[in-house]
Amino acid sequence: VCLQVEAEVQRRKQLIRQSAERRAIISKSYKPKHPEVYTLQDSFLAPEFLEIVRYCTSPGAHLQGLLSYLESFSDKRIYRLPVFTEEFCQTFVDELENFEQSDMPKGRPNTMNNYGVLLNELGMDESFLTPLREQYLQPITALLYPELGGPCLDSHKAFVVKYSLHEDLDLSSHYDNAEITLNVSLGKDFTEGNLYFGDFNQDPSPVPKYVEVGHVRAQGLFHRGGQIHGALPISSGERWNLIVWLRSSAIRNQLCPMCNSKPQLVEAEGFGDGFTGALEEDVPETVDVCALW
Repeated sequence: VCLQVEAEVQRRKQLIRQSAERRAIISKSYKPKHPEVYTLQDSFLAPEFLEIVRYCTSPGAHLQGLLSYLESFSDKRIYRLPVFTEEFCQTFVDELENFEQSDMPKGRPNTMNNYGVLLNELGMDESFLTPLREQYLQPITALLYPELGGPCLDSHKAFVVKYSLHEDLDLSSHYDNAEITLNVSLGKDFTEGNLYFGDFNQDPSPVPKYVEVGHVRAQGLFHRGGQIHGALPISSGERWNLIVWLRSSAIRNQLCPMCNSKPQLVEAEGFGDGFTGALEEDVPETVDVCALW
């Protein structure tokens, strides 16, 4: 067992270097079918989503006002909202299929999904995903999840996962390496395959209660990264989902969301796993003046 664990540690240490190598090859050799989708534009976003962002950035915006725009599920703080237009989803999936069918090198989206695309390797971080996080998602998460770093998201990991009858059908129970997750259904046509949500990972109950939530194309689900969840099997068709793991180093620097311990860091390129080098013990001791009153 120890040898297997050590092999997995070494494999994970190589992931960032291998990903950078793939991205360099893709940047040099891949010809996009729809180059316009690589730069975020307001026209890609649903009018209802833009209205939600306008509300969240307006003076006096508050949680109850935001919730009037969203669909809520049980008491688990799971929310559905329109995100993209149908036209963008169709074009984006067409671009992803074009890449999938190319001879470019490809990495697995994560340790559980075998089929999909790492969007940073396609070169979408700077021109699409970072503006999406900073300008559009953070005003919403600041109201929905303030205690999880919603107002100060400073990194992300974004990927697309694919489910089909002869590939991945479902996804077993897990929680995400993220403070907050956005899961957007891009299409195509499929039946069943609902998401299900159980307990928060820090508050397990002996008999957890599960909530099932269906996918709606072009709409997204916000949930806490620590919410235990999974995907039921699809029974026909093919489904593509955009997953954005939203991270706040101010939160995870204090406690790793995966092992619930003080993180011990290894330097990495790019976002890494969303931690920063300024851990608490490295910061000069300060006095909380507010606590003295």
